[in-house]
Amino acid sequence: MGLLSEVLLLPAAPVRGSMWVIRRVLAEAERVYYDPAAIRGALARLEQKLEAGEIDADEFDRLEDELLDRLEQAQAYLMQRPFGE
Repeated sequence: MGLLSEVLLLPAAPVRGSMWVIRRVLAEAERVYYDPAAIRGALARLEQKLEAGEIDADEFDRLEDELLDRLEQAQAYLMQRPFGE
C-alpha cells in the first residue's frame, strides 16, 4: 500500500515540500532570535550608541529592557528544548 499511497499523494508533493521549507526557515529564525551571543552583541552595540550620543538615556533604558527580556526568554527557550535540537 506504500507505493499506492505515494502515487495518490503525488499531487500534494509541492505542498509538502513547501511546508518543509517553511519549517526550516522558522527553525533558523528561532535559532537566530534566541541566540544569547547575538543578544549580548546587541546589548554591547546599544551601549556604544549611548556612549557615542546616538541615543539618549531614556531610549537606552527602553531598548536595554527589551533586550534583557529577550535574553531571559532565550534562556528559558533553550532550557525547554530537547537536547540536540
